[in-house]
Amino acid sequence: MTEETGSKPARVVVADDQTVVREGIVMLLGLLPGVEVVGAAGDGEEAVRLVAELAPDVVLMDLRMPRCDGVEATRRIRSEHPGTQVVVLTTYADDESLFPALKAGARGYLTKDAGGDEIVRAVHSVLSGDAGLSPSVQRRLLERLSAPEPEPAAPAAVPDGLTTREAEVLVLIAEGLSNQEIARRLSVSTATVKTHINNMFSKTGLKDRAQAVRYAYGKGLVRPPAG
Repeated sequence: MTEETGSKPARVVVADDQTVVREGIVMLLGLLPGVEVVGAAGDGEEAVRLVAELAPDVVLMDLRMPRCDGVEATRRIRSEHPGTQVVVLTTYADDESLFPALKAGARGYLTKDAGGDEIVRAVHSVLSGDAGLSPSVQRRLLERLSAPEPEPAAPAAVPDGLTTREAEVLVLIAEGLSNQEIARRLSVSTATVKTHINNMFSKTGLKDRAQAVRYAYGKGLVRPPAG
């Protein structure tokens, strides 16, 4: 893959909130041909700013970061700077990390046990229009695609003029999820979650999350645990 790009290295920004990890990745890539690290970010907000400033070819993106997490940063980068690709480089390969990142526009997904050569291959794969996925992630995707579809549950009636998405947010609040967790679950931004919550409160006359939980149980949107 590297040969196809000629002598011009891929320009890369590394985003990771752990200083030691970030500096280690930068140092590792600096020893390898085919890539040039042009910037390093400590969170998603800084990653988006560096992409706007430096126009790199690829961002190596951690997921769990303060201020703006990797999924939201990926979504913003792919929307605002479509010339920059994103390869996730994270400790986590669970479904709740993997699928929101891919839906947000990441073209590659590696875990942090990947070697330098594997990272470089993923960078050049996404620049060539291919996916840069680790073997374990490819297996997980195949398992998910080959799994039988669950039977859809009968939809509960949505009360008080709530939209389906507002009712979804309400159910997740009742399950105890934070705004950021809801955003990851639904593959939307935290700002969008807040908008849905404000609309839901306005339509129902609710004042806080505790009232929202009682309301969700009272309207039958959530059932109490058995036993």
